[in-house]
Amino acid sequence: MRTTTTIPVVAFGLFAAALPAAAQDTLTVYTYESFTTEWGPGPAIEEAFEAECDCDLEFVSVADGVALLNRVRLEGENTEADIVLGLDTNLINDARETGLFAPHGISLDNIDVPGGFEDEIFVPFDYGYFAFVYDTEAIDTPPESLTELVEAGSELGIAIQDPRTSTPGLGLLLWIKAVFGEDAADAWSELRDNVVAVTPGWSESYGLFTRGEVPMVLSYTTSPAYHRIDEDTDRYRAAAFSEGHYLQIEVAGRTVKGQDNALAGEFLTFMTGPGFQDVIPETNWMFPAGRTSEPLNPAFDDLVEPAETLLFSPEEVAENRNAWVDEWLSIMSQ
Repeated sequence: MRTTTTIPVVAFGLFAAALPAAAQDTLTVYTYESFTTEWGPGPAIEEAFEAECDCDLEFVSVADGVALLNRVRLEGENTEADIVLGLDTNLINDARETGLFAPHGISLDNIDVPGGFEDEIFVPFDYGYFAFVYDTEAIDTPPESLTELVEAGSELGIAIQDPRTSTPGLGLLLWIKAVFGEDAADAWSELRDNVVAVTPGWSESYGLFTRGEVPMVLSYTTSPAYHRIDEDTDRYRAAAFSEGHYLQIEVAGRTVKGQDNALAGEFLTFMTGPGFQDVIPETNWMFPAGRTSEPLNPAFDDLVEPAETLLFSPEEVAENRNAWVDEWLSIMSQ
């Protein structure tokens, strides 16, 4: 889960870029906007890492994970990023093929995610399961399956994210493909009548939800933990779907440019331990992928547990993503 407030993209002046001597004392991390908000994990992680490295950690933010990959691809070898943080396993094959990422060179012994994870370039930092979160004051009986949601027509009213710019949006695209297979186009045709808004990123759609403009939103099974811990309310809950829930594993990678900055390797190692991981559960509202110093808040014990974990391989996603997005776009634009 992400926080609901967005901030502008950080801009770097020409003067700073013209000081190569300072580059080794500065680490530039590209990430998504909600990571860097006042309520997101960015500020606490920045403070903790800078205390260890005696350096300057600079975050540069864009709307969401897919937009993050698009930006790095557009910048190419001229990117300022040393680290790109906020892609997920649905994007890593495409990211790898850009040739802009370098091996991380660190131990993944601290990493523990469902199904395990091994990769020489990308390092997980959190994970979660996509879910539709609903307002109990607006919906008495939520759908119990993705099929039931699809067949609800205009009965509910949901906000989702665009798979061309958002990793949750792409996650829903893959979730529907995993459940409906060759009938995914028909499922989208039915679901379209239930979609009130398609937003570029998660923050915008979740903001619509918390403002009461939609009663249900695409988010994560972990989202209710935020409301319980920070707002002391059980009003918002995740619907458990009988077909299972699609898994998202978020990752970071060092760029080729970052190979020349020793801080990049230090940050990735730091990312797998408590200095980073302790911050994740109650700011990014996801499960930690690495070692924490203490158990999670008990609110995380009372969340939807997927009946089945759904996940395409990175190779399957890379092979089919463009065609599946085109299919989605042709239906949703009608």
